[in-house]
Amino acid sequence: MSVPVGQMLAVLKHVAVQKLRGNKRYPLVLMLEPLFRCNLACGGCGKIQHPADVLRSHLTPQQCFAAVEECGAPIVSIPGGEPLLHPQIAEIVEGIVSRKKYLYLCTNAIKLEKMLSRFSPSPYLAFSVHLDGPREEHDHAVCRDGVYDTAISAIRAALSAGFRVTTNSTLFTDADSDRYRAFFDEVMALGVEGMMVSPGYSYSKAPDQDHFLQRERSQSLFRRILEQAPSRWQFNQSPVFLEFLKGAWQLECHPWGTPTYNLFGWQRPCYLLDEGYVQSFRELIDDTDWEAYGRKSGNAKCQDCMVHCGYEPAAVEATFGSVRGLVATAWLTLFGPPRRTPSGVAPQGSDVVFGSESSPKQQGAMPTLPILDQVA
Repeated sequence: MSVPVGQMLAVLKHVAVQKLRGNKRYPLVLMLEPLFRCNLACGGCGKIQHPADVLRSHLTPQQCFAAVEECGAPIVSIPGGEPLLHPQIAEIVEGIVSRKKYLYLCTNAIKLEKMLSRFSPSPYLAFSVHLDGPREEHDHAVCRDGVYDTAISAIRAALSAGFRVTTNSTLFTDADSDRYRAFFDEVMALGVEGMMVSPGYSYSKAPDQDHFLQRERSQSLFRRILEQAPSRWQFNQSPVFLEFLKGAWQLECHPWGTPTYNLFGWQRPCYLLDEGYVQSFRELIDDTDWEAYGRKSGNAKCQDCMVHCGYEPAAVEATFGSVRGLVATAWLTLFGPPRRTPSGVAPQGSDVVFGSESSPKQQGAMPTLPILDQVA
């Protein structure tokens, strides 16, 4: 795991404060969308299917700052659209960084290299460059040749200029595990801080509906890719979430952990589903029927989703929600997952599963790691 220490401490402090206040639902990452406009038309994207007048619009810096302060999350992610198309993006970034929020600016990097001089390196700022795999797979996913090479050049330029850089990869049904393992080696050889991975979510408005992963196929794919992952691979994600992707740790979606604010207001219920908007963050938290979402709800739109924006907050809760969860996460961080299927299940009431391909069927199982036997 390659999350900066300062960011980990900020999240830990935020979680502790929320628990002391008795808040069961609280934000960890604000998904701030200042515009929907993009300079690509990816087949699997459902974010650019808006009328022209909406695509021409954008949030003001003041609206962005107000959302950051209203939400209070320690981390802000700026997706899109393509954020670098915003005429005031440098001002927005500077304002969020000045508030000491850890900011991830997500970009396809087409404009990044030319715009680097408009930004200043900071421990609070990272460029999260979208790379959906090796050159062939990435250019196919974004429906344009040459974008991969442009992104790689921009990554090198940003690193040379002293910026933090991570990558963000969305995997689809045609992903080949061997090619992606080689791809991860290539990405880490660039010198990036870490990688983010996630299975694609089937946006209903996306032009390409044939390449989204169902849950079982997602788990099988990530097991093949992440099995005995080399230590040189650094992920900007929790080890619990990576185990969840493999089907080895059971989590339930926490959509309130990554609230979304965009041109229309606070989006219900999450970054991926668009089922109405409210005008205040408090209204989003208090008045949304959260029980209607997530896999347990039976909502058909949630059954195959394993995307990080809903499950990373659940992974954080699993980590900091109990001593056993904290110790299990520390074990995964230091030693990685066990190479064999462990036996035994945890006491009634645990909410995670750890083990072989059959483990997700076991309800209430806890990571059976030797160190846990010493934890009350």
